[in-house]
Amino acid sequence: MTRGKTIGETAQLWQDDRKRYVKLSTISAYALIIRNHIIPHFGNRRCVMENEIQEFALKKMDEGLGRKSVRDILTVLRMILKFGHRHKMLRCPEWSVRFPSGDKVRTPVVLDRRDQRKLMEYICNHVTVRNLGIYICLNTGLRIGEICALKWSDIDMAKGVIRVRRSIGRIYIPDRGKCRTELVIDTPKTGNSIRDIPMTKELSGMLRPFMKTADRNFYVLSNDYRPVEPVRYRNYYRKLMLDLGLPPLKFHGLRHSFATRCIESRCDYKTVSVLLGHSDISTTLNLYVHPGIDHQKKCIEQMARSLKAGTE
Repeated sequence: MTRGKTIGETAQLWQDDRKRYVKLSTISAYALIIRNHIIPHFGNRRCVMENEIQEFALKKMDEGLGRKSVRDILTVLRMILKFGHRHKMLRCPEWSVRFPSGDKVRTPVVLDRRDQRKLMEYICNHVTVRNLGIYICLNTGLRIGEICALKWSDIDMAKGVIRVRRSIGRIYIPDRGKCRTELVIDTPKTGNSIRDIPMTKELSGMLRPFMKTADRNFYVLSNDYRPVEPVRYRNYYRKLMLDLGLPPLKFHGLRHSFATRCIESRCDYKTVSVLLGHSDISTTLNLYVHPGIDHQKKCIEQMARSLKAGTE
């Protein structure tokens, strides 16, 4: 390859190369970042300097993007520039970006216990296949794509587990000069997301009557061979929450609610991480473990008692 490519041209070649190594959903995420952020700002450039990337990052944060989102954009940009340098298409200097200090720790928005009980009690009294997905999420922490991809054959009543083996989502398909989406059924988000989750007695009891007559090849939410798309299920959930007078919590907040209830019940963090399908326990710790002052005080007192006992 020869020098002289723009960053936009290099980005397209980099995407074509990455297709051989990563999932389609990952390529889709890369493509959206490139189309929405990198191309508009750097697409026609043949080189970019550190101060320009620093200004770009701060501008994105001023526009309302969180630090993680900006980091994701910069990660893609870095991979494109390294690819271009390696193949002699670009020649850009090394760079790093600083982020403002003092960002507040973002804690997940969850249902409080009263609202969660109200939602679960309603579903127990109005059991439908559509409502099952909400109840499953509150009892297992499955992502919406995993719930929509769940088949009756994934529910093992004998062992009392739900097997998570696939996920479904409508993703952006990069196609030169065109914009289209496609419904894709694939393996879950990461290797750790392929997991078996034990069912509570309540969930098992709710599912048992359906299992007696259900076609094992049908999807749970539709009870049909065609799945329910996540966007449609989100709309159903949003309307249900409105009808019940409950807070307009995003569907993913149900997953956060499950994790929060587990932590509140003093489940060990590693187990919660495995149940959620996180690739690293640090993800679980960063999201859900924020000890309050009472917990910190108790920890220090325990440490002091232990030290005193050791000296006697």
